[in-house]
Amino acid sequence: MNVTLNRRREITRFFCGHPIAAHEAGCAFSKETAMVACARRFPIVVTTNSGYPLDQNLYQTVKGMSAAAQIVEKDGYIATASRCNDGFPEHGNFKKLLFDHASPRAVLDTIEAPGFSLYDQWEAQLLALIRLKARVALLSDLPAGEVRRAYLEPIADVGAAVAHELHRIGENAPVAVLPEGPQTIPYVN
Repeated sequence: MNVTLNRRREITRFFCGHPIAAHEAGCAFSKETAMVACARRFPIVVTTNSGYPLDQNLYQTVKGMSAAAQIVEKDGYIATASRCNDGFPEHGNFKKLLFDHASPRAVLDTIEAPGFSLYDQWEAQLLALIRLKARVALLSDLPAGEVRRAYLEPIADVGAAVAHELHRIGENAPVAVLPEGPQTIPYVN
């Protein structure tokens, strides 16, 4: 059984039956009701992780970054606001995978090595892939040094960071804003 949710995190529909057919029906319904088609990619995307309880740690925040990565241009800029008051979190291997490697590429090289398997590798892999595509800034409660060790740019003000980026690439550059991060999935049509 698969389910879909609305922005209030309420179940909107159940999809049961043959696993593939139920999944495909759920995907089609989600595309209709929760996804947003974009005519182009954007040089700057602003996102969140949709607030509490989804913004409690960096592990979860990668989901909002992933939504932004779907529509950001190659070498673009993602500005993320997510509290992360629970850290990375401390349990699991996500932080270790990030901190034990010097770069996003090094994380991917380890994860892609034959036979490698480690709990929490998926989220570290996703963050590394996002970082290879775009620069990512983060406004959070995390210490700036730890944000940098996660290959992100710590920022104190999303508006100022976006203004700085607009000054760098051109004041008229389009900016996409995803106020609910992973709750509305954008895609390039």
